[in-house]
Amino acid sequence: MRTMGTAALMAIGLTLAGAGSGQTLPDYKVHPGDKVMLGVYDDPKLLPQEITVAPDGKVSFPLVGVLLVNGKTVDQIRAEMETRLKKYISDPVATVIVTDVKGNVVYVIGQVTKPGSITMNPTINVLQALSIAGGGNPYAKLDGIIVIRNTGGVQRVLSFKYSQVASGRDLQQNVELESGDVVVVP
Repeated sequence: MRTMGTAALMAIGLTLAGAGSGQTLPDYKVHPGDKVMLGVYDDPKLLPQEITVAPDGKVSFPLVGVLLVNGKTVDQIRAEMETRLKKYISDPVATVIVTDVKGNVVYVIGQVTKPGSITMNPTINVLQALSIAGGGNPYAKLDGIIVIRNTGGVQRVLSFKYSQVASGRDLQQNVELESGDVVVVP
């Protein structure tokens, strides 16, 4: 039996997710701190709920249980939900919408006008992060900038020489930042 309330609520969620800060790319990977709306279409007992992804990268939803969503795309999360729901519902249609990307954060520290965290929606590069941070202050050594990236528990350092990128050379230094990256401006 279809209920108008569930269908209407799902349509509203899809509309809101497509506008403004909720808009994400199809291959966006969910991070701790993001908000996701989870629901099951056409089931009045499993109405959509907005859930904040816990620091351990997990969410909990009725009949699905605890689900690790960190680093997964919306399609991957939806498929896993539907697989788990098949025990209880004959042909489940799960809905997963990223409504807020507060967990997709990088940090800019050091000799910049506005050091701190930057929420990416969905990605930015080093030059864009420096711009958001107000650029270097008078004491900044812009050719000594580094990006510290933690991949699988191993930290790597990526160099960024502002003068080269600003003059159109060695543009490969202007990498897309990943969640958790730290841009250090000495």
